[in-house]
Amino acid sequence: MPNHLIFEKSPYLLQHANNPVDWRPWGKDALDQAALENKPIFLSIGYSTCHWCHVMAHESFEDTEVASILNEHFIPVKVDREERPDLDAVYMNACQIMTGSGGWPLNLFLTPEQEPFFAGTYFPKHNRYGSIGLIELMTEITRQWNTNRQKLMDAGKGIREAINRQAAQIGDETAIQTLLQRGVEAFQINYDSKWGGFGTAPKFPAPHNLMFLTADWVARKEKSSFTMVEHTLDQMYRGGIFDHIGGGFSRYSTDDRWLVPHFEKMLYDNALLADLYLSVYQLTGKKLYRRIVQKIFHYALRELRDPQGGFYCGQDADSEGVEGKFYVFTQDEIQKVLGEEDARLFCRWFGVTKEGNFEGKNVLNLIQNPDYEKENNKIEELCQKIYAYRAERTDLHKDDKVLTSWNGLMMAALANAGRILGDSCYLQAGLKVRNFIAENMKDGSGRLFLRWRDGESAGMGQLDDYAFYSYGLLALYQAAFEISYLEEAIRTAEKMVELFFDFEQGGFYLYASDAEQLISRPKEVYDGAIPSGNSIAAWVLHHLAELTGETKWSELAGRQLSFLSRAISHYPAGSAFALLAMREGTSQAWHLVCASNDSNAVERIHLLTNQQKEKRFSILLKTSENAERLAKAAPFTADYTVPESGDRYYLCQDKTCYPPMSWNEIEEFFRRD
Repeated sequence: MPNHLIFEKSPYLLQHANNPVDWRPWGKDALDQAALENKPIFLSIGYSTCHWCHVMAHESFEDTEVASILNEHFIPVKVDREERPDLDAVYMNACQIMTGSGGWPLNLFLTPEQEPFFAGTYFPKHNRYGSIGLIELMTEITRQWNTNRQKLMDAGKGIREAINRQAAQIGDETAIQTLLQRGVEAFQINYDSKWGGFGTAPKFPAPHNLMFLTADWVARKEKSSFTMVEHTLDQMYRGGIFDHIGGGFSRYSTDDRWLVPHFEKMLYDNALLADLYLSVYQLTGKKLYRRIVQKIFHYALRELRDPQGGFYCGQDADSEGVEGKFYVFTQDEIQKVLGEEDARLFCRWFGVTKEGNFEGKNVLNLIQNPDYEKENNKIEELCQKIYAYRAERTDLHKDDKVLTSWNGLMMAALANAGRILGDSCYLQAGLKVRNFIAENMKDGSGRLFLRWRDGESAGMGQLDDYAFYSYGLLALYQAAFEISYLEEAIRTAEKMVELFFDFEQGGFYLYASDAEQLISRPKEVYDGAIPSGNSIAAWVLHHLAELTGETKWSELAGRQLSFLSRAISHYPAGSAFALLAMREGTSQAWHLVCASNDSNAVERIHLLTNQQKEKRFSILLKTSENAERLAKAAPFTADYTVPESGDRYYLCQDKTCYPPMSWNEIEEFFRRD
């Protein structure tokens, strides 16, 4: 019989809806039941494309012996971390305090008051290889709950106090230039000069680290920063972490040379990586990076886009219960599909051998290929044949939730691609994301929902939703110069400040003031798989200040950067996107207002900014049609005259404004600059 999860929308919860464990979703019913029966809560947090979540589910949660213990002595609660990032953040922090590490599946034992007294990640069913088994653990906790309950209750209170003490600890305000330098130095120390990336296996792409280093290179012309970026981008692409047949990047590499990935693909990784490769393409003109961007988008648009325009969360690593089975090939398979001569070329190009490089099969890669940058039409043709062969395999599970936050990142990447690559298809795809969110994931008051699936929006939007959506809207405005996107970004940021900002201490809380209050209300500043909401919020506030000239935004941006300078002072490299916001917050953008009624004005603006690739621009487009609305958003533009024909450019930089210029004059100005 299905359990209580059968009524949920989350693909992860539905994966467990027919377990013999009597799972409940997190909520009042489960918490009240724990209090009524005076039982500890077994809280299990994961997500639908998590390989080790699948392993533990198969070993334990589908097992009747485990289920009988859980059902009798505990209140079992399942949480999708992507639907409840607040719960995940609070209890992941608890796990890290208790064990020194974390990850998924995340499993905790809580008192009925929701205080955690034991935590861990994957547990085998029985004791194995020095790891405690779930059955033995539950048996011991049940014994202690019945004989020494106060000890567990006190432990839970102690962890709650430790969480809140940690949240209250914040360093001294540190000079931003000092933080920027310490961040660069930390990346230099951890940089792998042979294979690229930072540290040792497992290796994560962490594109926000490379985004900061790119900005550092542009600002200071420090060659080592750009060397780290370019070498890492090349090596990641050459490895098996990139899907050379279908496009897109996997979650991370299990080895130090990016060869064997953990095969799941996530929307946020591919959105951020596309944006990163785009920005470096713009700086270098390296055609390889343009092709990589196109392949990422080709994958995402083909595999992850909902017909209405939003993007799903990701794809699983497993098929038929085997990790990576969908993606790997034997040499014999390649020969059967391509024939002997073409197979020889293909295998040489992608490092395919009889022995294989992954459990007797081959992860396709370009690690040993010196010609990896070259376009090869024949290879592309063969890749299409292998892709068609691979497509006949068992489909990968797809988590078809649409999350506002992750879609904000993809919206930004697509908008930037439309602007930088001059491809309207990408811009249109970004506009469809915005329309999807505006139509399906907002209520009448302008508040955002966290997720949409199967026609239903749910979950109160959290900081990431507002910050990332604003981030995407600003990218859309800089690509299309449609005034409504700037207006919506302003409204969204105003709502973000209203719901999440701490006006006493600075910084943004993870969940809203009127949301369910958990045992802690964190302000996340660490950049994990994605930049923290506080980091993106700092970027948004600063860019709104630049675009609008409004004092309220500059004051909020200053307070946010001040908060971050204290919050990340102990380890600035762990908050690279905050460093990026600081780098931009302390640099001088070129402020440009184009006054024009010409339909080609947008094209000319992009031509100008793409030519001036190392300059950072903050641009507004004023027309007779939008003049009144623009003056409300950016009051300083009210006196800028729109000519009857042609363009007039108003340019300022470093608190210095130049006389109004025509198109020919501004082109000549930047040629001389």
